[in-house]
Amino acid sequence: MMKRLLAGLIAGLGLAAVCVMPAAAEYPERPVQFIVPFPPGDLEDVLTRLIAEEMQSQTGTAAAVVNKPGGGAGPFPGAAEVARADADGHTVGSFVIGVPTVGPLLGIQGFNRETFEPVGIFLTYPFVLVAAGDAPYSNMAELADYAKSNKVALGHFGYGLVPTRASVIAGMELGFEFGSEAAFDALDCNTLASGDADVINTTIQLVLPCLDQVKVLASITEQRIALLPDVPTLGEQVEGVDIALWNGLFVPKGTPQAVKDKLAAVASAVVAGEKAKQIAADTGALIHWQGQDEAAARLDADYGKVEDMFKRMGDL
Repeated sequence: MMKRLLAGLIAGLGLAAVCVMPAAAEYPERPVQFIVPFPPGDLEDVLTRLIAEEMQSQTGTAAAVVNKPGGGAGPFPGAAEVARADADGHTVGSFVIGVPTVGPLLGIQGFNRETFEPVGIFLTYPFVLVAAGDAPYSNMAELADYAKSNKVALGHFGYGLVPTRASVIAGMELGFEFGSEAAFDALDCNTLASGDADVINTTIQLVLPCLDQVKVLASITEQRIALLPDVPTLGEQVEGVDIALWNGLFVPKGTPQAVKDKLAAVASAVVAGEKAKQIAADTGALIHWQGQDEAAARLDADYGKVEDMFKRMGDL
């Protein structure tokens, strides 16, 4: 009898403990910060702000973008803040391909291949290689033929960006080197008109005002740009450079799957929305959603490609 009473008492206490345990809090529990490690105004910033707005709309919890620029090729201070954050989804990184690839490759303190987990990729920047309208070449093969006996000056945004390296590697594959190259703060119609560069590596929105007066040799994207359906990608023209500058959402390793699923649901809703579609139509950006598994596979593949680029250019 005593044993039965004790068993009943223990069971009752257990049930009482279950009843008074607080329910698991639903994400988000507090304001969410989306860290963009670049200045405001570019495509990744605009789209991340739409994602923050949608998060706030869906959950009723404050969400905002925080811009923390600096270190385009490392040390990525904005990304470092995400790396130090709790793995609970309240600090989310909006990162280009370089953060999870270049950081680990260069051995930047605090970054390795396990630092972040992708939630998904939502943007491919519409990078293009553009020449003046009177250039004696219209595609990469013709550029290669011309550059083997003539100096061609390349203008770019710096070697911290994948499209710059892809352009140089494309030249190597085609058997030529650019006669000179330089990084510019702005690469637009005026750059070509002034003759400061013969070929520029830039985004299509910066040459939209003169698009009918220039020659677009290639797009540095995974698929052709809607505004330029007849212009092949760099990867179509040159083997081994099928890579693009993309942007995605990342969280610290160990973030719960339910949190990643919520972030993915919010971001994919934005990508499918009318505002994102209008941005794509106006800028030529490839706005799409690649979920966690697909993004992780793409990151693994691109890590190898970026590593090969660094080795071929003597940086590793």
